[in-house]
Order: sequence, then structure tokens, then C-alpha cells
Amino acid sequence: MDTQALDVFLNAARTGSLSGAARHLKLTPMAATRRLASLESELGVRLFNRTSRSLSLTPEGEAFQPFAAEMMDAHEVARATLSPKAGGATGLLRLTAPITLGRKRIMPIVHELLDENPDLRIDLDLSDAMVDIVAAGIDLAIRIAPMKDSGLIARKLADNPKHIYAAPPYLEARGVPQTVEDLAQHECLTFSNFTHWQFIVAGKERSVRVSSRFSSSGVDGFLAACVSGLGLAQLSSWEVKDELQSGALVPVPIAGVLPRDLAVWGVYPSRRQVLPKIRVFLDKLQRSLV
Repeated sequence: MDTQALDVFLNAARTGSLSGAARHLKLTPMAATRRLASLESELGVRLFNRTSRSLSLTPEGEAFQPFAAEMMDAHEVARATLSPKAGGATGLLRLTAPITLGRKRIMPIVHELLDENPDLRIDLDLSDAMVDIVAAGIDLAIRIAPMKDSGLIARKLADNPKHIYAAPPYLEARGVPQTVEDLAQHECLTFSNFTHWQFIVAGKERSVRVSSRFSSSGVDGFLAACVSGLGLAQLSSWEVKDELQSGALVPVPIAGVLPRDLAVWGVYPSRRQVLPKIRVFLDKLQRSLV
């Protein structure tokens, strides 16, 4: 089966557009159309419902999609196994990551990663939303959250405790909290719709209600608010490395309280063999997080 035709099919299914698949694969629309028609002819079924404005999978297309993805993965693993550049990453790596982690930790390694792997391409989706990577056709998600049994493979990359930080002018104006109870008297910056901070107290998890006049859908928002002196924020050490060095933020330790045990994870669909592009990327990112 023609892997180029499979690539057109998978990209068209992901983007919902044959012209979009053609642009992504750097093909002419005619070439993409011919490859898809050839695949449908070989299978003896119609894979897409087509109108002048939309493209959607038929039931046969939906059934075929996971098999097509597996065939493309097997093709990539076989090429990597036989390649003289042992261990090199090839093909397109589609990944999603939180916005701040992507900006501060992933983007600094992308240039070197692509230089070391000339046949690798990267498509990075920066989002603080929890993306369904199987439905979205994404190879890898980087997540900072407790891992649940989801049928996905998870590789721990680094511990990621969240400590409390504040700008010195805020602490001068409002004082330094000494206990978790003191947090009720402070502006505690959080994600939108979050009402509690999590801690470990006397070996047990404790949820502490907090509030603030400002919240944000992403870490970048309340990190900037924290630097400007709007309040306290729970943040990862890598998120505030530059701000700590410049003195824009300082840690606010609370006696007898430990941060919740979180970690940075690489999450990918279950496969018999990890694709080289996933392994190479995770190895590079893990080294950068140490």
C-alpha cells in the first residue's frame, strides 16, 4: 500500500480538508486528489464524504484510520531500523504542550533537535487545554498533571513541585503569609475557575480555598500578574527561573507545608515500539528539564 497515499488520507482526516492536506505535505491539490483516489480504488471503498465546502470520513474511513496510522508508524520504525543514521528521528512529529512550558523549555531545544535530525519535522500545538491526542492524531503530549489510567503510555520526565512566589513590592505592601490560613488574606492568582490550592501537610493532601480579583486561562497570565505585584502564585521552578535570577520574584515558603507532588510527563498512544521521533524528542526535553 502506498505510504504517500496513506499520508494524504491521514492528513485530510486530521485537517478536514484535502487542500489543507496538500499544503501540509507540499503537494499540488491535483496530486493529493489522485493519491487519495488511488487509495480508495485499491481498498474498494469511499473513505470521505465530499461536498464543495466540507470533507468528512465515511464509516469505512473511520474504521480504516487507526490501521492507516499503524501502517505509517510501522513504515517509520522500519526506515529508522534500516537507516545508517542509527537512532535518528524522521518524519513529522505532532505534539502538544502547555503554553508556558512550550515557550520556556521546548522552543529553546527545537533548533538543535532539527539540526541533529535533518529528516525530522515538528508541528507544535501550544495549549493549556487537555487535548484528546488519539482523536486529534497527535503523536505526543507533554503534560503537567496527575496521570490517570487512560490507555496511553506515560513517561515521567521530571518532578514538578509548585512553590509559592511573589514580587517583593507585593510582600512589602501586604506582608508575608506564615501559615496556609494566612492565604485567605492574600490575592492568590490561579487558573480561571480554580478555587483551591493543593498542599501536603503532615503527610496528607490538603486543599486550601483561595481567591483573587485576577485569574487566567494560562500560566503566562498569572505569571505576568505575579511579576507585576498583583498577588501570590503557585508556579514551577522552571517557570520562574529568569524572574528569580533578576529579582522580579522571590519564593514564599510556608513552614510545615510541602508542595503537591506533580511531574512533567510525556504521553503518547500505546504502541509495541516507541517511534524514534518520540524517543529522541523526549530524551532531549528530559535533559533540558534537569
